[in-house]
Amino acid sequence: QVRLMESGGGLVQAGGSLRLSCTASENWFRLNDMGWYRQAPGNQRELVASITSNGVTEYGDSVEGRFAISEDADSSKLTVLLQMNNLQPEDTAVYYCTARLSYGLTQYWGQGTQVTVSS
Repeated sequence: QVRLMESGGGLVQAGGSLRLSCTASENWFRLNDMGWYRQAPGNQRELVASITSNGVTEYGDSVEGRFAISEDADSSKLTVLLQMNNLQPEDTAVYYCTARLSYGLTQYWGQGTQVTVSS
């Protein structure tokens, strides 16, 4: 069982920035990748960004160039950050941290954090 603790999120005006943080109960020895998905009301859950144990990143088309995922080098635990810049109302959603095991690729989810962007 992988536990994921999310923080960040909230309300911001269009054009503003927010940073999400997700700390895992495991390290890169057991995990293949971590990332963020989001789900807006009436929409399917979609990939926002992911990062592998080798540092390879992937972004959803709608956030490419505005969001950046990275590992927090200052944390003693495995923590992944999502820096979100130039936020737009269409970015409003519940953001979920996710992690997959290296063996079997079982996927785990955080509880979700709300991001609301006002116009």
